[in-house]
Amino acid sequence: MIKNYLKILAAAAVLFSSCKNDKKLKINIVEVDQTTIGNHIERLASDEFAGRKPFTEGEVKTVNYLKDEFEKLGLLPGNGDSFFQDVPMIEITGTPSENMVISGKNGSFNLKLLKDFVATTNKTVTEVSLENSELVFAGYGIVAPEYGWNDYEDIDWKGKTAVVLINDPGFKSGDSTLFKGNEMTYYGRWTYKYEEAARQGADGLIIIHDTEPASYGWNVIESSGSGAHLIIESDLPLLNVESWISGESAEKMFDASSMKEQDYKTIARNKSFKPIPLNLNVSVNIKNKIKKDVSKNVVALIPGTERKDEFIIYSAHWDHFGIGKAIEGDSIYNGAVDNASGTAGLLAIAEAFRKSNVTKRSIVFMAVTGEEQGLLGSAFYAENPIFNPKKTVANINMDAFNSPEAKKDLTVIGYGQSELDDYAEEAAIAQGRYINPDPKPEAGSFFRSDHFNFAKIGIPALYAKGSYEGFNSNIDKIKQWNENYRKNIYHQPTDEYNPNTTELSGVQFDAQLLFQVGFKLANENSFPKWKKGSEFKLIRENN
Repeated sequence: MIKNYLKILAAAAVLFSSCKNDKKLKINIVEVDQTTIGNHIERLASDEFAGRKPFTEGEVKTVNYLKDEFEKLGLLPGNGDSFFQDVPMIEITGTPSENMVISGKNGSFNLKLLKDFVATTNKTVTEVSLENSELVFAGYGIVAPEYGWNDYEDIDWKGKTAVVLINDPGFKSGDSTLFKGNEMTYYGRWTYKYEEAARQGADGLIIIHDTEPASYGWNVIESSGSGAHLIIESDLPLLNVESWISGESAEKMFDASSMKEQDYKTIARNKSFKPIPLNLNVSVNIKNKIKKDVSKNVVALIPGTERKDEFIIYSAHWDHFGIGKAIEGDSIYNGAVDNASGTAGLLAIAEAFRKSNVTKRSIVFMAVTGEEQGLLGSAFYAENPIFNPKKTVANINMDAFNSPEAKKDLTVIGYGQSELDDYAEEAAIAQGRYINPDPKPEAGSFFRSDHFNFAKIGIPALYAKGSYEGFNSNIDKIKQWNENYRKNIYHQPTDEYNPNTTELSGVQFDAQLLFQVGFKLANENSFPKWKKGSEFKLIRENN
């Protein structure tokens, strides 16, 4: 049914309004090819590519495959005369001390590694430490001028370690006007908290874990806080130590502090909050092994016919986990859904644009590296943009197309952030669909894929796909499918592609919608804006 619907839609003349003052542009919608999507997923998720891990032979094969496919389509190199943007990365294997020591005038106590705390660093030196660093409670660790909020005010942070809560003051406050109520802003993300503490000049940061506002348990912290991790080289300020402590350890800390018997969570939610010295010190040490290497983003370009210096960027991460722990005899983490599907969508949409031959603005196709290690390829691009961010109209990101069939809904992660919601809704209605606003905005999913790094430099970003209700399957059946994916397939060797059993109509349906959104953006004069209340609005307006 959906396939026939798309053929009817492809043949129909559709009117797009470029902007209020533009003439209507009459065009024929090109169909994103489902066979193209399937062929690319099958190849990228094959054992030949060995799980597409950065710094491996799998990376070499992957980036060369993408370059070759873009060239076959007639796209131009997107980085001068190259299809590649080098992304210098550093692998840090840190070994923290077994204890984090909290000391004060009444004595000291130890927190145990992994059980009570984790500690990492992004400093590329062989050893870092906090030595009797003064602990100061800094509320939520937020500096947000648009909310009149500054948790770091009136303190010189040199030589000090901030202690902060996860999420932001709006969560479970009962006040929808406090930040964004239950919806997490970027100020609630742990990555922001480390960045802000470093900007303030602190030596270290301790985040207090709490399962509900974090949206994951301590086991996630424990697993992510051990072993090697990758970072990109950056000129941004860095903390000596980035750490988490368990909720139980936090209670023990506050009981020994100057804030004993005070409700620190309630105090932190007050707009007039000021940092509070705890009259405690912290000591912890990390020894590092450091390895440097270079990965690659793949960048291809279709120049605009009229406004070549204005860009729409489609993005998808090409990387996955490579070869790892064997599960039922299989050690290759093929990453068919995550994210051969999005990378295949990138190539199929590029093909559709070449067929349409109507792009007044330039279209960029960017396959980025290191997403699984912390959105590293897109973060590097954001710090080293090839295309002027002021002239970049929008980012459309594709990560883990996992629709087993075409969906009635279009779930927009971060709904309410920008006017791209309106573009997505128009395209969804044209497909007979409805918009499903982010069902769990408190989880902060908008900040967990590559579109976020474009948003961080002010570029409106769209991350949307079907996820809730099928045309042929009800909500409960789709929910069961999603739960099975998360439990048994996500980040497992079982994330594989079988052309005989894998249904791709839903992937094609979503890719078609994202093509249509980009096509409209490519042929109009206006720039979509961030909406009032977005934490990225001022970045765009001040650039």
